[in-house]
Amino acid sequence: MDTQDERKSSNVVWHEATVTRARREEANGHRSVILWFTGLSGAGKSTLAHALEEQLHCMGMRTFVFDGDNVRHGLCSDLGFSPADREENIRRIGEMSKLIIQAGVIALTAFISPFRSDRDRVRVLVPEGDFIEVYCRASLDACEARDVKGLYAKARKGEIKDFTGISSPYEEPDAPELIVDTGSQPLDLCVDQVIRYLQAHDVIHTAP
Repeated sequence: MDTQDERKSSNVVWHEATVTRARREEANGHRSVILWFTGLSGAGKSTLAHALEEQLHCMGMRTFVFDGDNVRHGLCSDLGFSPADREENIRRIGEMSKLIIQAGVIALTAFISPFRSDRDRVRVLVPEGDFIEVYCRASLDACEARDVKGLYAKARKGEIKDFTGISSPYEEPDAPELIVDTGSQPLDLCVDQVIRYLQAHDVIHTAP
């Protein structure tokens, strides 16, 4: 937690709510966790996160997806893609995700989040077991072949600076909770793999 000297806002006191996370989880019928989807641009993070949310919603779960592009239209619209801005982008999403799971909701975040240190900073924000790192594994060649947004082509031409995988590094997770081969597996199998993980770790209990 930040010290008072590190915070710009002072004279603030944390207010303890009577409606707790545990009570919200009990009402929702499932645990709340952060599902942190990381991988290269074009690896299928957003596609998997939204397909998974659709499945969980149909199962009666309470969810919310933080999508990398969507967040940069609002909450993080003032940030670019320099290392410092990427770090701040992930810090904000981490803090938002922490609030979301306090609400008893499953937070699904789809961000390249290329640096291990940034992902680790989010991990330590929440109790052990609440941060589930899902590595959407797809090779650079596979992602570049997809290039659904045309970003790799622009990066190769030098039109986009600090582009992950081309002019900026991507640091693969050292020990993610889950590795999903989004570069080779069909989407429905990827969704099923995450669902099985959530069931095995008592996050959800309802069968699809």
